[in-house]
Amino acid sequence: MLDQNAVDRLLAVAKRLSSLDTIDFPAMGTSLVLDATDFEEREQFKIDVQRKGMRRVAKCTFQERYQQTEILLRVDVDGPMHENPDGDVVPCPHLHVYREGFADKWAYPLPSDKFPDPANLELTLKSFLKYCVIEVVPQVQRTMG
Repeated sequence: MLDQNAVDRLLAVAKRLSSLDTIDFPAMGTSLVLDATDFEEREQFKIDVQRKGMRRVAKCTFQERYQQTEILLRVDVDGPMHENPDGDVVPCPHLHVYREGFADKWAYPLPSDKFPDPANLELTLKSFLKYCVIEVVPQVQRTMG
């Protein structure tokens, strides 16, 4: 488990993707993993795009992982509401942010100034990459599905 100072540092550090090739947005029922590092290449990150399920076209999860397993950030689009540890319920779409002692169990309303159109999944991926402090965000294109 990470302490909050480490989390805050990891969330704020500027990052770059290992490839600047156009990103093929995953089709329904598939997923995508992008590799990223900080600019000193000391810290390794994974950006996941998961389109689980086949019934809801807009259902998607975006997450930033550190050391393979620690989820620092997660955006859930068109999924169920989330109940926080204090009992507050947050509707979808929402943003999970790692909190010491709770990991990614806390969710907040998705900030509309950072994510202007959550239903546009390609735009939301680009917004998520910017939110993760990815310095250069490549083009994103939709594949079939």
